Amino acid sequence: MIDLHSHLLPGVDDGSRSVDQSVQVLGELAAQGVTDICLTPHLKASQASKGPPAAHDRAFEALAPAAPRMPRLHRGAEVMLDRPLASSTPEQLRKVTLGGTRYILVEFPRMVALDTVTNALSRILELGLIPLLAHPERYGCCSPDAVSRWRTLGAAMQVDGPTLTTRQARGQRARELITYGLADIIAGDNHGDDRSMAQGQRFLLAQEAPEQAELLTRINPGAILADSPLTPVPPVVIRTSWLQRLKGLLDRDE
Repeated sequence: MIDLHSHLLPGVDDGSRSVDQSVQVLGELAAQGVTDICLTPHLKASQASKGPPAAHDRAFEALAPAAPRMPRLHRGAEVMLDRPLASSTPEQLRKVTLGGTRYILVEFPRMVALDTVTNALSRILELGLIPLLAHPERYGCCSPDAVSRWRTLGAAMQVDGPTLTTRQARGQRARELITYGLADIIAGDNHGDDRSMAQGQRFLLAQEAPEQAELLTRINPGAILADSPLTPVPPVVIRTSWLQRLKGLLDRDE
């Protein structure tokens, strides 16, 4: 598996706090089958054109020699679009894209409006980059129709794997995106904890969707690192028996 969203660059945001913590988590992810991981610390849009802050470079220089051989480390950022990206060339912004490719991982405040997302993603595409929207299921404006519109523009969607089995509204939205074939990849969004894209992989295999699991966890993430086009992911029929089991678990929690 290839995980393109993590907060394991130590001591720079709300993720891992130390090299030791990052090394431990990286070892656990490797044992689950993660071969490559992109370190994507939070970064504001106003800072993106300047490249990674010096603190990010220092953290990577400290982590790299201590990290296990697997997963292989790649760099990037999760860019908070609290404002439009400043006028920049694609070459300037590639300093914070995923592995130096055209793909840039972006996020929004949770209560963002539909038109704000649409306009911001369009702006990134005009700059010659491909926005990969992190966890669209978190946003209240997210719906199959909205995501279809964003993908038609040329944006790609990254669903958090652990969210697929949660009871919150965001879990339902994540499952809808999988159901309609509107997710392009899944990722772990690990913050130095036990979150893993393997949770999403297990969910897909439980739905008897090995093809979709392969596309979402390996083929499309690999295509992003290779700066190549993505392969459409077929819809997933979520089995009624699984939904009934989930409902039973939620009812017992009430």
